Amino acid sequence: MGITYVTTQVFDLGKANRPYQAEFLVDTGAIDCMAPGDQLEKTGIRKERTSIYDLATYELANGETIEYEVGFARITILGQETVSQILFGPQGIEPILGVVVLENLGFVVDPGSNQLKKVAARPLK
Repeated sequence: MGITYVTTQVFDLGKANRPYQAEFLVDTGAIDCMAPGDQLEKTGIRKERTSIYDLATYELANGETIEYEVGFARITILGQETVSQILFGPQGIEPILGVVVLENLGFVVDPGSNQLKKVAARPLK
C-alpha cells in the first residue's frame, strides 16, 4: 500500500474562524488526528483537559510514549464533516488524519489506487 494524502479543513467547533487547511497524511495506524498546535490555536480550537489529566498519552510506532494537548474540532474531507478529537502537535509537523475520522465519515483507503473511497454501508457489529 502506498501513501495517501487528502485535503483537510479543520474548523473550531462554532466555525467562527477561518479553517486550517492542509494536505493531511492518511494514517490508518493512527487513532486520532494531529496538526501543528500553532495552526490549531490560530483557528480558535481550544485545548481541553482529558479526564483528570492535562495531556493525553500516546504510543508511537517505535514504542515511545509521548504526551499531547488535545482539543475538539470540525474536520472536513471530501465534502464530508465530523467532529473529532485533534492533537496539538509540534510546530511544522506533518498533519495526520487518523482512522476515527475516516470511520466516522465512512471512508476507507482503496489499496489499488491509494485514494479514499466511500463505503456503501458501515457494519454496525
